Amino acid sequence: MSHRACIIGWSHTPFGKLDLPDVESLITAVARPALDHAGVAPKDVDFAAVGVFNNGLTPQGFEGGLVSLGEPGLRFTPAVHVENACATGTAALHTAMDFIESGRGRIALVIGAEKMTALPSRQLGDILLSGCYRKEEQNPLGFAGIFGRIAEAYFERNGDHSEELAMIAAKNHANAVHNPYAHVRKAFDVDFCNTVSDRNPLVAGPLRRTDCSMVSDGAAALVLADEETAAALGRRVIRFRARTHVNDFLPLSQRDPIAFEGARLAWDKARAQAGISLDDLSLVETHDCFTVAEMIEYEAMGLVPRGEGWRAIREGLTQRGGKLPVNVSGGLKARGHPLGATGVSQHVMAAMQLAGEAGEMQLPAVELAGVFNMGGAAVTNYVSILERAK
Repeated sequence: MSHRACIIGWSHTPFGKLDLPDVESLITAVARPALDHAGVAPKDVDFAAVGVFNNGLTPQGFEGGLVSLGEPGLRFTPAVHVENACATGTAALHTAMDFIESGRGRIALVIGAEKMTALPSRQLGDILLSGCYRKEEQNPLGFAGIFGRIAEAYFERNGDHSEELAMIAAKNHANAVHNPYAHVRKAFDVDFCNTVSDRNPLVAGPLRRTDCSMVSDGAAALVLADEETAAALGRRVIRFRARTHVNDFLPLSQRDPIAFEGARLAWDKARAQAGISLDDLSLVETHDCFTVAEMIEYEAMGLVPRGEGWRAIREGLTQRGGKLPVNVSGGLKARGHPLGATGVSQHVMAAMQLAGEAGEMQLPAVELAGVFNMGGAAVTNYVSILERAK
């Protein structure tokens, strides 16, 4: 009997500055809709994994204890809280998959959530630096400062590619127009994104406001089941052809900050595990916390040689109609980046495409989808290769 975990349902709040007051309300907003989408009753859930970064974003900790408050049918269901920086959502997903694949249960609920907009931005920046090596990387400009340095290093080695960063931003904003869950459903042209102005000021190094993902609230959920249970439920079944997790050194000083070697290795392992080449993928949802991250990730996934990430967007390879559409959902850049929800959201977006349930975002003939979610500056790196089994 196969204990392989599959995705059988999901739910997703809009991302943005939401009226929902706290993490508890966000968790509640996605739990029941995800179970309903999967055709699963709360009493049939064997385990819940909750991904919330927190680290001081909200005073309420112990987030695993919040699941049953909004869904009393989960009162006696084992639940844990997982945190792994910006990859918290995928860490929760892996935790739930491990539970099922160990044979300990048949059905699991994964929830990723974050309430980020309740704090002043000065405090917020410092909390987010928990995802860096504070001894060396205590940047007054927060995470943007760290990625600003990464962009500077990339430009020093490979030339100024600010315009290509603007092209990535414009692509993702154009894609998000079709995503009902996106934080910003407004297109910005390349010229606007490439021009420093009052509305698009420099934030850190060469990065402008349009190069940075936003502060968002939001939640997303996935329901998992083993293959036998998934088949018996008779709804959609999204299978993992591969899932990998690679960690690298936390301090950037101990590695090449623009090589994203952990990301590259996670992609190499995932392609080998799935028995595919990058050409076999129909789309990728990748972790564009900053446009420069997406550009370097083009190299890490093997789409273009090292130092030539800018070519992928310049040649239109990653556009919606290109060779490998990247971030058809708008990505973190335009969909939003509520930290704990991001990895779960990325998997929901990929699963929707595979199931043909992506509405206006839907691409034609989607067979295999890649997801890359990272924590910190390519410190913890997760890749999933997903396919539709039913």
